Amino acid sequence: MSDLGSGDEGISGSKYNASNMEGASSRNDFDTSGKAGSAVEQELATKMLQIQSKRFYLDVKQNRRGRFIKVAEIGADGRRSQIYLALSTAAEFRDHLSSFSDYYASLGPPNTDNLPEDGKLKSEMMIKDNRRYYLDLKENARGRFLRVSQTITRGGPRSQIALPAQGMIEFRDALTDLLEEFGANDGGFKGDLPEERHMKVDNKNFYFDIGQNNRGVYMRISEVKNNFRTSITIPEKCWIRFRDIFNDYCDKMKKSSDSTPITADNNLQTTANSLK
Repeated sequence: MSDLGSGDEGISGSKYNASNMEGASSRNDFDTSGKAGSAVEQELATKMLQIQSKRFYLDVKQNRRGRFIKVAEIGADGRRSQIYLALSTAAEFRDHLSSFSDYYASLGPPNTDNLPEDGKLKSEMMIKDNRRYYLDLKENARGRFLRVSQTITRGGPRSQIALPAQGMIEFRDALTDLLEEFGANDGGFKGDLPEERHMKVDNKNFYFDIGQNNRGVYMRISEVKNNFRTSITIPEKCWIRFRDIFNDYCDKMKKSSDSTPITADNNLQTTANSLK
């Protein structure tokens, strides 16, 4: 979810505007793109949790590709960050919250003189399509907390939220309520996706990868040359149109190429006739 670099993202919606967030907006792989697309996105349910000095909003949303949960964290200073979870990922996250809560309950009082070197007490990872979620129960001088980081494979932005450890059970229960109401079915394409393809042209490599998220199936075409990579993403709904445009250019170039030798022959014939 357009989570991330610093972990901070603008958050749209009037309920987020209480703390200097007017005019903020967000775009991500789960959202519809552009103002016209956002009109078809529905908010089906929302829950707000106050955990210590932070507010957390859990919004179940739906667009024409399926349902997902947006988790927004609002700090006391107005700092905000957000991650997005497919419903199936949210169900997996809920189960991990139970195990993290049990582990947290088994820990003794914090000992600031004996903190782990990296601060990590327990870690897990979740994978959904081209996204990875890293769950790290950590401890620092201010206390214990669960950091949830969302990354996109092959580069892309990164986002994260930090949940105070004391609030993990409350957060899990809120997720459970939403999942009991809306289920853990993501919707969208259910078949097997085609395998990736690769081709090399001169010193360039081209990769064709088929993926899926809550917006649907897409193709990512990546051009790789030395240490440079650039990619475009084409939604499945556009493939036929994209193919037709590409075929049209191929046909035009073929006709242009075929006509060239004929024109050359005619010029040669004209020249030959003038010499007679």
